[in-house]
Amino acid sequence: MFRRLWLWRLGCCNSNYDGDFDGRREIVAGFEMFLRMAVSDSTPQTAEKIWAKIYVGLVGLVFGLALLKFGNPVILDNRIEPPKDFWEFAIQSWPVAWGYWLLGPVALLGLGLARWKVTKPSWMLWLPLAWLMWQLVCATHTVNPELTQATLKHFVACVVCFYLGFFVLSEVRNLTQFWGIVFICFALVVWMGLDQHFGGLDTLRRFVYEQGHADQLAPEFLKKLGSNRIFSTLVYPNAFAGVILLLFPPLAVWLWNSTKELPNVVRGVFVGFFVYTTVACLYWSGSKSGWLIGLIMTLLVLWYGKHSTKQKVLIMCVLLLVGLFGFALKYSSYFERGASSVGARFDYWRAAIQVSKENPVWGSGPGTFSIPYKRVKKPESEMARLAHNDYLEQLSDSGIPGFFLYCSSIIGLLVFLYRKSKVSVGSLEFATRLGLSGWAMQEFVEFGLYIPAIGWTSFMFLGWLTAGTSNDIDKGSKTF
Repeated sequence: MFRRLWLWRLGCCNSNYDGDFDGRREIVAGFEMFLRMAVSDSTPQTAEKIWAKIYVGLVGLVFGLALLKFGNPVILDNRIEPPKDFWEFAIQSWPVAWGYWLLGPVALLGLGLARWKVTKPSWMLWLPLAWLMWQLVCATHTVNPELTQATLKHFVACVVCFYLGFFVLSEVRNLTQFWGIVFICFALVVWMGLDQHFGGLDTLRRFVYEQGHADQLAPEFLKKLGSNRIFSTLVYPNAFAGVILLLFPPLAVWLWNSTKELPNVVRGVFVGFFVYTTVACLYWSGSKSGWLIGLIMTLLVLWYGKHSTKQKVLIMCVLLLVGLFGFALKYSSYFERGASSVGARFDYWRAAIQVSKENPVWGSGPGTFSIPYKRVKKPESEMARLAHNDYLEQLSDSGIPGFFLYCSSIIGLLVFLYRKSKVSVGSLEFATRLGLSGWAMQEFVEFGLYIPAIGWTSFMFLGWLTAGTSNDIDKGSKTF
């Protein structure tokens, strides 16, 4: 597929559009210009600005590597073996401990750029920390110390990411290097998804079964391998969809803004190809929740647009009908077969509520949903390690206080951002907020919180936007 795309690109480069416009020279020159803009800018260079550029580039590298290497739930980290050679290092997932060793020093280096100020309202600043403190308290009542220890390390990293965004990144005016590196890593994730769709999964499937070692692999992996749904570098297809929902809106806006100096045709090729491949990967992931959440996110964009209310309602109704019709057409056979995954999720959620009733204050301990679920699940239900609902997982693992603190930290802050932040629909801030909204909605049916690639990035974005909105309230405006 990529060979065909490359030949197509060469064909485009050999065509002339009109007048003196040389398509080959313009596209090649435009591509080189885009690469330069992705990692540099034209602002005057000072020691502080140079250090800020280097630092935000390091931050972007950490979060970009999280997309490529830390796409598994932390409670399954004991199954990830460290790579033994160069090719395993380049291709395989890394143990999450490597991510902590990357994130920790980068967070410490950011102390020199941080501005230690408590903004108003101050409750926004302390909510994630209060949630983390309650997790530590609940850890003393856990039913499985090993799972809780692995989960707590990850939760600490999430909160560190929140304050990294709040105190450090919000003070850096130019985040070009951050977005450029994250864009490149996200593009690699999309590329791997495309490769899986265009033959990669089938090749891997044949290799596994021809080697005769299929009986030694985990049943979950074999089930994932037996499907044509793509998952790229993530644990499974719905997690891949979660990464797309979170990062596609801000990266699409960043790409559009970063290519404004390019010729219109080149700009259209870059942005159009990125949009097409990313949306195609979301479709080929087969995520039903991803489809519906993507539709809701599109409706949000229309609602906050500049059209009249009558036009908005008309366009939104048409889009909603078309989207739901397409969804019904695509997944009609799935629902005719009984929608097994939907039924399984209802059993997970029922179990989470039942466990919370048995221990409403402390829960069973962070990350331990699978332990009580073995006891209360229906005989016909599949075993699950997580509740496939981050909010109910908090209810089961850390009781009612943990549930309310987490909901306040995520949903409460997002509601605050939508009410107080005055940004245009086409801005990077609005697009990032939209991506966070998609993640928060997917948390009702998935476990993105427990995947570093999603959890760390979401908390960092949340801290960055929260600080920016607070500064808007205090100062009237803030340039990111």
